[in-house]
Amino acid sequence: MKEIKKITDKEWLASDLEVITIGNEAVRKAKEENRKHGLPEVFVKAGKLYYLMPNGEVTDVRPEILK
Repeated sequence: MKEIKKITDKEWLASDLEVITIGNEAVRKAKEENRKHGLPEVFVKAGKLYYLMPNGEVTDVRPEILK
């Protein structure tokens, strides 16, 4: 098994955290905008596709808006 070295460069870790934070914020804003337009959030659980509707309902049936 290959050993993975521990990262110790604090500056690199800080910039990595900043990129992750920016990405998370972008995803949050995109989800919010999609809800405003009536688009569901799509996710996979146990290999099955699900849709989280703007009203909070979770379904495995593809919504009409995505057909």
